[in-house]
Amino acid sequence: MTACAAAAALVLPAGLARAMGGGGGGGGEMPSMSAPAYDPVQEYQHGTADLQAGRYKDAAREFEHVTDAQPRDANAWYMLGLARAGANDTKGASKAYQRAVKLDPAPVAPHRELALSYAKLKDAAKANAELDALKARAATCNGACPEAADLKAAVDAVTAALASGAPAAAAPSSLLFATEAQGDTAYVRAVSLINERRYLDAMTSLDEAQKAFGPHPDILTYKGYVSRKLGRIADAEAYYRQALAIAPNHRGATEYYGELKVAVGDMAGARRMLARLDAQCSFGCAEAEDLRRWIEHGGDPAS
Repeated sequence: MTACAAAAALVLPAGLARAMGGGGGGGGEMPSMSAPAYDPVQEYQHGTADLQAGRYKDAAREFEHVTDAQPRDANAWYMLGLARAGANDTKGASKAYQRAVKLDPAPVAPHRELALSYAKLKDAAKANAELDALKARAATCNGACPEAADLKAAVDAVTAALASGAPAAAAPSSLLFATEAQGDTAYVRAVSLINERRYLDAMTSLDEAQKAFGPHPDILTYKGYVSRKLGRIADAEAYYRQALAIAPNHRGATEYYGELKVAVGDMAGARRMLARLDAQCSFGCAEAEDLRRWIEHGGDPAS
């Protein structure tokens, strides 16, 4: 069962299940001229497979395609770092890890790998700075946070690398890769959490699903929906734009982006999204009708 199929049997908030039905291509339309040259979802899957198989140069090329199409995907930059490190491009790996931690400073693994890359490059000052930050997080956590074990392992690995001057052993594969089955589980869990209005937990599960499937437009659309519910309007818009950059005819992302524009008072922008839906739905579609009601009502018709 794929991540997209997993949601179909579940009851979602009004309109959300249907919006996800927009899939990656909006009913098989020809891709827009603005669509990426590479499908970042497929490239992510190929890159993961090549990385696991030790084909590091191939993996690096594929993850570069992902980051070209989705430059704000922190996990893709992390995976690119791993591929470059495997290909003995330590400087290139370091640059990729830097982008990953700048985009999303929360995950432990990119900080660990960044510190190890600095150690390998003999840049003790930067490696120690990362180590100090990891130690500070570990102290704050005090063994009680979900990432406690990862923090301890990261501190130990970087400390050992700096002490010995030798590259540390690679992290266990379970820390690097999420399987398709794990991605499906995380995706289904996210849907359930959205139904329960547990949006912070849902975002965590969506992050886990994205590690397995890459920047899938359905996952990005969910992230936009959850961000909007959390009041993170700029994040929501970014996720919708990312989804539409991959799949310009994704009806779900288009509808929800239009609703977001209504919510912030950008009625002209909302009408542009509606026009895109009307152009796709020659005989009408629920996404267009729902957005039309939002525009006519000036907000959520259910409120």
